[in-house]
Amino acid sequence: MSDNVYRVIEVVGSAATGTDDAIRNAISRASQTVNHLDWFEVTETRGHIEDGQIAHFQVTLKVGFKIEGS
Repeated sequence: MSDNVYRVIEVVGSAATGTDDAIRNAISRASQTVNHLDWFEVTETRGHIEDGQIAHFQVTLKVGFKIEGS
């Protein structure tokens, strides 16, 4: 097993359809600009209510990615 070093960033994903989609949106967007994404951790879940119904989900994630070697 090789030794790895990771950096952790925080991203927030949102979706009207649920927390799974909010997570997928956050990871998908982060992967467009950050290489070597390796893991994520949900740290917070919240949402927006309109007229007594859930209108929108937001999920905060910590995302880890490998730092490239020299």
